Amino acid sequence: MKTDSESWIVGINPVEGALNNDAERVREVLVENGQRNPRVHELAEKAKSLKIPVHHRPREQLDRVAGEARHQGVVALYQAPPLASEQDLPELIEQAGSDALVLVLDGVTDPHNLGACLRSAAAAKVTAVVVPKDRAVGITPVVRRASAGGADRVPLVAATNLARALRTLKDAGVWITGLAGDTDQSIYQIDLKGPVALVLGSEGEGIRRLTRETCDFVAKIPMPGTMESLNVSVATGIALFEALRQRSVR
Repeated sequence: MKTDSESWIVGINPVEGALNNDAERVREVLVENGQRNPRVHELAEKAKSLKIPVHHRPREQLDRVAGEARHQGVVALYQAPPLASEQDLPELIEQAGSDALVLVLDGVTDPHNLGACLRSAAAAKVTAVVVPKDRAVGITPVVRRASAGGADRVPLVAATNLARALRTLKDAGVWITGLAGDTDQSIYQIDLKGPVALVLGSEGEGIRRLTRETCDFVAKIPMPGTMESLNVSVATGIALFEALRQRSVR
């Protein structure tokens, strides 16, 4: 029986990532009856070698636990580590030092977008991803699959009060830049070297007023084309890797 701290990891790559990087938290692996994919069989053998129970089950059972995510014939029950809180931010920033790079997502509710943001965050070696505790999608099977393992590689901070979490970051020496389309300043004009946080808003509303007022800077990603905005996960990738570009030439 699944507990509140457990969730299903769905699909070949996510299950493989869990077995390779966090096997001690994998409780069991379910394989679809009659599955012939050699990669699925390799995962089952790997799980067995790690003393993780492997069960063969009808496709309908895997469909049920996978929900909207495509399971490819394999799922794993995973006990997620506890989410960090805003009280953990100062220690995370201190550990990262001048390389601290924090991603703040203000109310991203689409699981595919959150997963893609976490994937970019992991690729950019982000110090932490901060999300509001009540105004965002959780780490669902769809999020895990979209993150391609990123959900388990970046500390995720669930903030009860996002504005307070931003003030905590400021007190720890972090400069905060929010992204919005209705400003003249370009993200490429902002100094993103040193401890910084990048704040991106929800798919429809953008960053909220109080969140924006807490930022030190507000900048946009210049778009010479006819589109008015970018998908939040695309904007996240652009902003994070602009920060990395600047740091590589400091």
